[in-house]
Formats: sequence, C-alpha cells, structure tokens
Amino acid sequence: MNRKSGTGKYEKLVARCRRLQPIPTAVAYPCEETALSGAIEAGEAGLIEPILVGPAATIREIARKKNIRLGSTEIVEAADGRMAAAKAVELVRQGKAELLMKGSLHTDELLGAVVARETGLRTGRRLSHVFILDVPTYHKALLVTDAAINIAPTLEDKVDICQNAIDLASSFGVAMPKVAILAAVETVTSKMPATIDAAALCKMAERGQIKGAILDGPMAFDNAISKEAARIKGIRSEVAGDPDILLAPDLEAGNILAKQLAFLANADSAGLVLGARVPIILTSRADSVRSRMASCAVGMLAAHARRGSKA
Repeated sequence: MNRKSGTGKYEKLVARCRRLQPIPTAVAYPCEETALSGAIEAGEAGLIEPILVGPAATIREIARKKNIRLGSTEIVEAADGRMAAAKAVELVRQGKAELLMKGSLHTDELLGAVVARETGLRTGRRLSHVFILDVPTYHKALLVTDAAINIAPTLEDKVDICQNAIDLASSFGVAMPKVAILAAVETVTSKMPATIDAAALCKMAERGQIKGAILDGPMAFDNAISKEAARIKGIRSEVAGDPDILLAPDLEAGNILAKQLAFLANADSAGLVLGARVPIILTSRADSVRSRMASCAVGMLAAHARRGSKA
C-alpha cells in the first residue's frame, strides 16, 4: 500500500531498534526492484545485514539499472527461486543468518523450503502469520492473526497461533498483551464452533497453557475494539477497547479483516511468519517503504528476543 498514515506507530518500532545490532538476514531471490531496494534500504537503516541469495548477475544488473548501491553486500549464488529458498534456509541452519526475508519469489516456494522435513526450519510450534497494522483510527499498533497460513485452524493450532503473536508483541515492548478472540457473537454457543474455541483458549490461559497475555473471548469485533460497544452490551472486560492482538477464527476472516483495515481505514501493514527457527519477513511489491521498514524492524526485534531466550 503506497500510503503514509503518519501516526508514528511504525516509527516507534524502528526507534526501538536503534540501540540494537543489525541482524544477518538471508534474502531469498531479490530479483525485482522493490525486493532488492527494500533489503538494501533496511540494511542502510541498520535493521538487517542483508545476504542476497539468487543469481548474482541478475541481481547486479537490476542494481545497475535502478541505481541501487549494493556496496559490499554479500551475494550467494542460486539459479532460481526454488534454489534460492533452499539456500537461504541452509544459511539459517548454518547459523550465518538469523532472519529469513522473502524477495520476489512466490511465498509458497519460500515456505516450502522452510517446512521441508529434513532440511527446513521446523520447530514444535505451528507456523503462523501476523499482520502488524498501523491503523490511523486506533491508538496503538494492532496485530491480526492468522490471515495467511492456517486455513481452518483447530483449537490446538490456535494455541500456537496465539502464543506466537503474544511472543511477538512481547518482543517489541508490550508487557502483558491483550488478546481479543474474535467471533460473530460474544456468547458461547455450540452452533458457532469459533465461540467454543474462544472459551477454551481463555480457560487454557487461566491454566498456564497459553502464557504472558490477557485473553478474552468470544468477542464480536465491535466489542473487541470499542469500550462503549462492550459497555452497552454489558460486557466487562480488560481487553474490550484496548486489544493488542486480534485472533481471527479462520484464515478467511483474518484476511478479510486485515485487508479491510488496509483499504478502507488506510492502515499500513507489515507482516511476519512465526513458529520457525527464525522469524520470516514477508514483504509484497505493493508494500510502502514504511511497511517494509516496519516488517524488518519487527523481525529484528523478534530475532533479538530469540537471542535473549537462548542466552
């Protein structure tokens, strides 16, 4: 999205990175202008140390034509997108990179290399995607999950989806993230399985199966976002009107929600895949410079949090 909301939420994320060292980042197949310039700009901003993985001659030719200064940026040879994805994942496995960044290859090619059983980056967690949204009409950065990977998540999947988002919010300074578990209604009913999942997730949080956050649900979107709407409906909640995370019932609902906020509310959106050995930065050719920088900043913060957890 080529918008400038100018609310300062993304800029605060980038500001948190200024005291931190840039993270070595394998950029898979940056063979298009925005993919290449985005990685180089993030490197110049001190967020990442890009390692460009792809056909070196093509990358250098794009840089020459588009006046992108590569300087001493490392290039690792890979003939095509599939091979670039595999090589970028290998660099992570070798410890040479701590972030993975999508270039101009298809998302499925990159994630296919990530989930490969013998050579990928699987962990005990399920992979999930988080949109980090700067919505001009909302008072803080808003995370929406999962809107890109898990089509019809089970309750057990939602536990990982929720915990991934909580850990991400914690990495950029939210002490006790508030999670609104979305459904069409705020009452629990067997006619709507999403409400049953929401109630179960809240109880699991009470029992320590989900850690580090305040959960509430099921919550309709209006009750989640508006204290006044919740008050009118008689809902007492620490989360209502102040969520950090919106947990969608399924991919379609999450995807529609995130894109509505982008196209109707002029939100900028950054994106990250979590649950692998390292965070994965997903960028799009349609992303603004602000969005690309925010994706790299959030990835950098998540990578530093991961370093801290291993110390």
